[in-house]
Amino acid sequence: MGKANAAEAGVEKESELQETREKIGSALRNMREKRGLNQEQLAEKMGISRSTISKIESGKFNCSIDYLSKFAFSLDFEIILQDSHYTL
Repeated sequence: MGKANAAEAGVEKESELQETREKIGSALRNMREKRGLNQEQLAEKMGISRSTISKIESGKFNCSIDYLSKFAFSLDFEIILQDSHYTL
C-alpha cells in the first residue's frame, strides 16, 4: 500500500471512529434525558466532571469501557455486544 493509500485509509478509519463516538454519545444523552437527569446530576452520580459528560455525549471524547460501565450503572442499562456477522 502506498503512502497516499495508507493516509486515505487512516482518514477513513478515523471518520468511522468519530461517527461511532457520536452515535454512542447520542444514545447516552438520550438515556440520560429519558431518566430526567441533567449533565451535572449524572456527573455527580458517576463521580466525573460535567464537562467530561458533555464531551462524551458530543462524541469529542473517546469513551473507555470504564466510563461506559459507569454510565450503565448510573443510568441503569445493560451493555450488549452484538456480532453483526453471526446469528443464532
